[in-house]
Amino acid sequence: MADTSEVTLYTTEPCGFCSQAKTLLQRRGVQYTEVNLAQDPGGRAELVHLTGQMTFPQVVVGERSIGGFRELLEADRAGRLEELLAA
Repeated sequence: MADTSEVTLYTTEPCGFCSQAKTLLQRRGVQYTEVNLAQDPGGRAELVHLTGQMTFPQVVVGERSIGGFRELLEADRAGRLEELLAA
């Protein structure tokens, strides 16, 4: 799966859903930038500003927040993930 849009994955530790999201993206061959907010507390304000959420993980494709792991999984299963990455 080719990704043309930048993917940013906001995570924390420990976080089982964060690990699952990373695994799903890796299995699909999607390059992503991880922002681990356990190591970058200043990024929390950026996350809230960008997504309006404080739950983890948060997946952002380009400038569009697609939600957390469940939304990522649903997009993948429905074939929308590839469309989001190509946009």
